[in-house]
Amino acid sequence: MTPLLTDLATEGAGTTRLLHGLATRAPSRFLGRVAEVGWELATTGLLDALRPLRGGITREAPGRAAPRGGSLGLYLHWSPDGRVSEMVLRQVEGWRAQGFDMVFVTNTRMPEADWDRAGESTVLRLARENVGRDFGAWRDAAARALAHVGTPDELLLANDSVLGPIRPLAPLVAAWRAGGEGLFGMTESLGGGAHLQSYALLARGGRAVEVVARHLAEYRDRRSKWRVVRQGELGLTARARAEGLRCAALFGYARTLSAMDPATRAGLGPRFADPAALARFPLNPTHHLWRVLVERMGFPYLKTELVRRNPGGLPGVEDWRALVPPDMLPLVEDHMAALG
Repeated sequence: MTPLLTDLATEGAGTTRLLHGLATRAPSRFLGRVAEVGWELATTGLLDALRPLRGGITREAPGRAAPRGGSLGLYLHWSPDGRVSEMVLRQVEGWRAQGFDMVFVTNTRMPEADWDRAGESTVLRLARENVGRDFGAWRDAAARALAHVGTPDELLLANDSVLGPIRPLAPLVAAWRAGGEGLFGMTESLGGGAHLQSYALLARGGRAVEVVARHLAEYRDRRSKWRVVRQGELGLTARARAEGLRCAALFGYARTLSAMDPATRAGLGPRFADPAALARFPLNPTHHLWRVLVERMGFPYLKTELVRRNPGGLPGVEDWRALVPPDMLPLVEDHMAALG
């Protein structure tokens, strides 16, 4: 299917994340999850008040790639032992091949050999404390990088929470760039309101880059993943829309639903036999619609959490290897092994 940049939905903007949780869990599991999130918010909120997290760069070095200017990319890495997999290096190289001057920022202590390898396709390497997750890392990286290069025409935010690419990136980046100025992503989610999922985002044009840079600069590190998503991911789309920016995704939610096959719908359970339920109870497209995205729409990634944990207990996820090209499969397997 040809990449198509579509504006985010306006209907369903008030859809809560509670409905997303209710859609994807049995009632007993849903109530357990509500209690779990409530406890997390209470305990982490107290800790944040008593002992605020302090992010910050602990190491900095230039990369060996020659800067070209105009398009800047910030790529976040993390692994348990600090090792950088070949798949991660392939992702960074892939973004550079699309014209981005890449800044590599890691939330871990890296072995010297891996720190050196990370310099090959990057213009700047940064290491920091493992706090604030992706938005904390992008904030610190943006502060350093923008001070060096000024405001670019394009600002890419990317991380290693996805496996691949297993489909070509070039037509997707071209479709982003054909959209003019604004904030663009790959997938649209309706959970918590229509927003761009943040594993790969592109701000194009001076105003869009300024809005994203300001959002990052004002981001405060939090211990709660729920708060990170709320303030970081959902908050960024909300700010961009409030500022009048165009917000659009290559794989819009409604368009992805329209490509769904009967087998995928059946696998979602009896609740979704009614098509209206797909809008009333929003799904996570990179989990529940992963096969539709990859097989029918040219989506270039598999979500790491889906493959490692399959938290929704979705059928057929164990067959993910069949969708990965032979040359990429060993890199993905090695990356997964490094995560433990």
